[in-house]
Amino acid sequence: MAARAPGVVLVLLEQWTLVDGRDMEALIQMAVDAEAAGVETVMLSEHVLLTPKAGAAGRMANPREYAAPGNQDPFTPWPDSLALAAAIAARTSRIRIALSALILPLRHPLVAATQLATLDLIAGGRLIAQPTVSWLDEEYAALGVPFNRRGRILDEQLEILKLVWRESPATYRGEFHAFEDVYVEPKCVRPEGPWMWFGGQHVHGPILRRLVAHGHGFHPFGTPTPDDLAAIRCAMEAAGRDPASIEMIGGIRPRFPSDDAPGDLDEAMAAIPGKLAEGYTSICFKPSQYTDDVAEVPDLCRRMVAAVDAAASA
Repeated sequence: MAARAPGVVLVLLEQWTLVDGRDMEALIQMAVDAEAAGVETVMLSEHVLLTPKAGAAGRMANPREYAAPGNQDPFTPWPDSLALAAAIAARTSRIRIALSALILPLRHPLVAATQLATLDLIAGGRLIAQPTVSWLDEEYAALGVPFNRRGRILDEQLEILKLVWRESPATYRGEFHAFEDVYVEPKCVRPEGPWMWFGGQHVHGPILRRLVAHGHGFHPFGTPTPDDLAAIRCAMEAAGRDPASIEMIGGIRPRFPSDDAPGDLDEAMAAIPGKLAEGYTSICFKPSQYTDDVAEVPDLCRRMVAAVDAAASA
């Protein structure tokens, strides 16, 4: 994967101060408008369910903040990301669709392989998957999946996806899954499957291992330290991979003037040149942090694209 020009990523979900949580058409239209404005990627996260523990750390002061472990109202709407991605893929032609928090251990890997391959074909190869283990133990308990084994489950599932997307028939015997002579068809657009991002709240051994073995991009939750970024570069080089081949996803954050008001986009965009200088190649933003009027989203997108382009060419 060659080095790439910087682009803009739009965080599509978590827009409940802009659109009703059940209004899928509004979310799809936001993706359509983002594509028309030159946004490169639209990003979807997920939960299957929440429990009261989702807000155990205290609800976010400003509802425009990012959802994080322990700060969410359990009524927070998290629509099925694969179904929504398929609808977006059918209405767009260029924008990439990133499943940026695909909680893979909650799915059987053969079901996930078929779903993701189908979605990748619908999108014409525009799909990005970010497999993750997530954080809510009660979500795992409700679905009968051992929370304390989720990392090992994910590692096994990543091996299975790579295997069944590459060949048929496929046979696998692991700690959590086993099958023999299965044909998972149709295959993805590319033999290796969709591009994959990895990331989390911290840069640690499992994240680095998955990024080096399977990844095309690094998408953290929060802001990595310079030491974190250096660790990624060292891990890539040690594996014989060019660090410049990894898409680095960063973001801008607003300063909210009060808990019931959005921030100023121009002020937040002042951070873009610094982000690019640090090595980030994709800059994400969440429209609801900058407006309460959904009609203003296309203009926000155009301003973001222009700011990233200007900083990249400076």
